[in-house]
Amino acid sequence: MSDTSPDPDAAHYVYVLECADGTLYTGYTTDVERRVAEHDAGEGAKYTRGRTPVTLCHAEAFDSRSAAMSREYAVKSLSRAEKEALIEFESE
Repeated sequence: MSDTSPDPDAAHYVYVLECADGTLYTGYTTDVERRVAEHDAGEGAKYTRGRTPVTLCHAEAFDSRSAAMSREYAVKSLSRAEKEALIEFESE
């Protein structure tokens, strides 16, 4: 797993969750811990509601919302194999 501890200078994050059914979900937030808790409580994205519990696999911090949203789009565009490689690379 990548370093998911919040960066005090960053206010925007892109994260990847692994859902209970093994699928991956990518999202944007300003508070990773809160957002993961919302997903686990069934209050997150519609996609994750029936796929709890979720596990945080990857998070990246950004200084601007636009940079984070651009990265979220790029990660969502990756194939599953590419997302797994991203997660694996970060865990080394």
